[in-house]
Amino acid sequence: MSAQLSHEFFDELKEKTARVNALIEPFYPEKGSFNAEVVEAMNYSLRAGGKRLRPMFILETLSMYGGDVRKAAPFMAALEMIHTYSLVHDDLPEMDNDEYRRGLKTTWAVYGQGMAVLAGDGLLNYAYETAAGALAAAEDETGLRRAARALSILAGNAGISGMVGGQCADLMSEAGRRPESPELLRYIHTNKTARMIASGLTIGAVLAGAPDEDVRKLDSIADAVGIAFQIRDDLLDVEGDAAVLGKATGQDALDGKMTYITVFGMDKAKEDVVRYTEEALVLFDALTASNPFLRNLLISLVDRDR
Repeated sequence: MSAQLSHEFFDELKEKTARVNALIEPFYPEKGSFNAEVVEAMNYSLRAGGKRLRPMFILETLSMYGGDVRKAAPFMAALEMIHTYSLVHDDLPEMDNDEYRRGLKTTWAVYGQGMAVLAGDGLLNYAYETAAGALAAAEDETGLRRAARALSILAGNAGISGMVGGQCADLMSEAGRRPESPELLRYIHTNKTARMIASGLTIGAVLAGAPDEDVRKLDSIADAVGIAFQIRDDLLDVEGDAAVLGKATGQDALDGKMTYITVFGMDKAKEDVVRYTEEALVLFDALTASNPFLRNLLISLVDRDR
């Protein structure tokens, strides 16, 4: 499917990534007298690269429905902080034990395990401080209601009924304390990966006042895209180029980790990453607003190389 995408799309993607960075960087934390080390570790993690997909989703759905980017920027920064904290903690020796991410040393490998835990904690809490600022800046009751709903989405998708719940199930599976099953795998992918994408796709729409039916469809799109995204991650761990990925491949097999491939096999994994993406596109085309770039962005996730 990615063969359909033009060079112009990827040029536009670079431009939009730069715009997202410009919008979120003013919200990064500043050092104080006695917290300099943890703030340095937080900012190291935030500036370690990445596609900025989740805040980009907010920006793109916001633009679909004619929203004000000034009202979305705090949520864009907050979502990237939450995503980054999850990566910082995922990389720890007690979790995935990764020393490299995106070609750079991981936060714990640079600052130590204790400081990496604090950096993750700091990013999560600072994310909510940042997002809460949008409530204080609301200009009227409608804006306040929309910001409050967006904050509820942000918190819920990141918590025990979202990403943390999915990470818990994943950890228990790795420890052999939950038997492998398609149902468990779907729970992990839906919560660990898709819920954070759902925050990106729905928060911008909510802030812009999109119809509730569209917000529900965007949430369903996130589920399909999130599962496809995670299947692609599983495939990359088997077939990917470590130099391109910026981290070692084959780690899932070494860890005995349950993946889409171990449950369903390589062929079905390749089929389903396309099937889930096509399901997402059908829903996307049924929305009351359009955004060709965002549609192409969803397609680009199918067979990315990193």
